[in-house]
Amino acid sequence: MGRTASLYLRLFCTAVALLCPAVFADDPYRYFTWTVTYGTASPLGAPQQVILINGQFPGPSLDCITNDNIIVNVINQLDEPFLLTWNGIKQRKNSWQDGVLGTNCPIPPKGNYTYKFQSKDQIGTFTYFPSTAMHRASGGFGPLYVRQRSVISVPYDLPFGEMSLLIGDWYKAGHKSLRQSLDSGKPLSFPDGLLINGVPQSYSFTGDPGKTYLLRISNVGLSLSFNFRIQSHKMKVVEIEGSHTIQNTYDSLDVHVGQSIAVLVTLDQTPKDYYIVATSRFTSTVLTATAVLHYSNSRSPVSGAIPAPPANDYNWSMLQARTFRWNLTANAARPNPQGSYKYGSITRSRSLKFASSAPVINGKLRYAVNGVSFVVPDTPLKLADNFNIPGVFTWDSIPTEATNDPAALGTPVLRTNLHEFIEIIFQNTENTMQSWHLDGYSFWVVGYGNGQWVEQNRNSYNLVDAVSRHTVQVYPNGWTAILASLDNQGMWNLRSAMWGRQYLGQQLYIRVWTEEKSYSNEYDIPSNALLCGKASGLHH
Repeated sequence: MGRTASLYLRLFCTAVALLCPAVFADDPYRYFTWTVTYGTASPLGAPQQVILINGQFPGPSLDCITNDNIIVNVINQLDEPFLLTWNGIKQRKNSWQDGVLGTNCPIPPKGNYTYKFQSKDQIGTFTYFPSTAMHRASGGFGPLYVRQRSVISVPYDLPFGEMSLLIGDWYKAGHKSLRQSLDSGKPLSFPDGLLINGVPQSYSFTGDPGKTYLLRISNVGLSLSFNFRIQSHKMKVVEIEGSHTIQNTYDSLDVHVGQSIAVLVTLDQTPKDYYIVATSRFTSTVLTATAVLHYSNSRSPVSGAIPAPPANDYNWSMLQARTFRWNLTANAARPNPQGSYKYGSITRSRSLKFASSAPVINGKLRYAVNGVSFVVPDTPLKLADNFNIPGVFTWDSIPTEATNDPAALGTPVLRTNLHEFIEIIFQNTENTMQSWHLDGYSFWVVGYGNGQWVEQNRNSYNLVDAVSRHTVQVYPNGWTAILASLDNQGMWNLRSAMWGRQYLGQQLYIRVWTEEKSYSNEYDIPSNALLCGKASGLHH
């Protein structure tokens, strides 16, 4: 494995068992101390300020096993409040640890907060990143992998090695400059480049001929989808965001903002060096980043043209997305097959239709869901709900159907009941790609389509083997339909994964709730929870 790739080798820590609230003493503990600082790097050639974790850009790998208890002490040495969120970790019964501004007070400068959460009943490829302000535009992101327990099989031969590929658009302007631009009512400008593991073209990975490697690919950018491919090599998709998939083979893959995908690649070509390529999708100016797949016995540098991407065709991309399917006979984190949960036969309790828009409110650009542009309050919604603090948010103040009413600012929380089974239709009324994420859950992506969603579109839903994931794309002027089983009590963020849109209001919160007070439903507020806003000075 190449020297650069070694940054992403597993960071396995000593497993120690001790009793701790909201986690299980029977499962191993992994302890991390992460210090967040500014540093200088030159991702696009010129020095610029970046956000480091333990001196690393991108940040260190958080590597664990199903059901491990993760203890991460985050020390904030920045000059602004800071939070990390664990993208795709479901935080079972524990939205207190989700690390977004609706659930957690940010860590003040020179302060710290210790996250305590469990990778309960999960496996797969995930990421973490800063959720505060526009910090993720400067770094602070990294890979998060949950591996299967020793008693659990995976539906493929164990690979000879692994490689992490954190790919995303990048700006020369720092996070403060981008935030100021958004605050002034301007959209994010077009990015300056694409990066693979923090660099545009110098990353390399060394592998042995004839061996098969697992590549974990994540879109950690702010705005752009990318297409990924490896010169002269096929990719077999085996896992998407915690779901084992039907193992189809691809020449190239579209990966949208916030998404992750794992593929097997066999080094079965003539021993030499080959291009690894990512290019921006559906953009008039095409950004390209390259890395090198180096056969360990290679004597030849990369040669030939960089492999071309598929045509900028939304329908091509949508057709590919429909081929990502759940492997019904494979188990995931538990021994029972994924397909034993017959999601397609469950009756919907309600249908929610959310349309995105880009209105001008009070003379400034905002982004909205059903005409409501979310304003983040000083008091986290979860704290306000826990302590019955009035005036922080409003219940059910967002329409659940698209509306033509004038857009307005608001802080809506949509109430749902524990164990509801819901349908959500994301309607894209704009001529740009969208990407949506739901914290606390994975959901079944049962349909993609063009134009306005109508009830007859349900006839085309995949109710058998739709892939279950946490982030889904919505094509321009199109729709995407998902089904979700609300089995995880808490306060959960439904948001645009495109961070400029999220920052300017394309988000809301869903409270999943039951009146029955029980640790089998939800844990209590952590004893170390930071208190801020109207919750300052209250007792846990």
